[in-house]
Amino acid sequence: MAKAIRDEAIRGTQAEESRDRAFVHDPVQRYLSEIRRYGVLARDEEYTLACQYRDTRLQALELQLVNANLRLVVKIALEYQSSRLSLLDLIQEGNVGLIHAVRKFDPDKNIRLASYAQWWIRAYILKYLMDNYKLVKVGTTQAQRKLFYNLKREKDRLYRQGLVPTPNLLARSLAVRESDVVEMEARLGGRESSLDAPIQDGERGTLGELIAADLVPADEGLAQREMSDDLRGHLNSFATTLTGRDVDIWTRRMVAENPNTLQEIGELFGVSRERARQLEARIMRRLSKYLDDRVDASAMNEFQIHG
Repeated sequence: MAKAIRDEAIRGTQAEESRDRAFVHDPVQRYLSEIRRYGVLARDEEYTLACQYRDTRLQALELQLVNANLRLVVKIALEYQSSRLSLLDLIQEGNVGLIHAVRKFDPDKNIRLASYAQWWIRAYILKYLMDNYKLVKVGTTQAQRKLFYNLKREKDRLYRQGLVPTPNLLARSLAVRESDVVEMEARLGGRESSLDAPIQDGERGTLGELIAADLVPADEGLAQREMSDDLRGHLNSFATTLTGRDVDIWTRRMVAENPNTLQEIGELFGVSRERARQLEARIMRRLSKYLDDRVDASAMNEFQIHG
């Protein structure tokens, strides 16, 4: 009897040690254990902290508000958990959304921070999912992002109603173009392939070698550079003909890498934005007349594209 009790105790100890080792090596469990240290704020505590943070922007107050809502991020991240992406990555993106929500939160709107923050948390998680669903982004326009979020859900809804979710029906239900639905379904269903993958098993050629090189022939490139250099020389010569504030408009706006806005130019000279636009237009007319007898049309087009 004593031996049986001792053996059972040993097995229990070994099982406990095994659980402890698994806990140490499970980053999700470690993270959950860490955030349990932070309690949820009562409504009046949250209001006081939020008002103080809004008025002072102290980082310590921001941290208190964020820590008190970390468990909300985990709860929302679990809704989007899948085998494709790490739960910790989803939590991390949700935490970024939570921080943004804390900084935008207005306690005088008579709403709890958690109710406000959940929208930012979901937005950041959904954006992360969309950006990482495939190697190539599947949603680059507003309509495509809407489709990425809602396409599967809308398909399931139509199936439950006994309807066939055709692209036309989906487009009308989601208020997007039918072509967008077709394109998104192709993107979501398409298989990704590495450009370094062999064309066929056992062959040395790769898929990347089948892509045409988008290079300008050497002679055309040389001609373009010569034409562009010649045009830039004329522009530099034209600049020497400018005087007064025309020089500032030319250098600060018309040829600058980071040009000033018309509003900034107007403030510089104490005139309205419209007057600044008129001054710029006058210089452009002078430039056009100056170049008419010096540069042919093809060179001007080249400058407009590459200059």
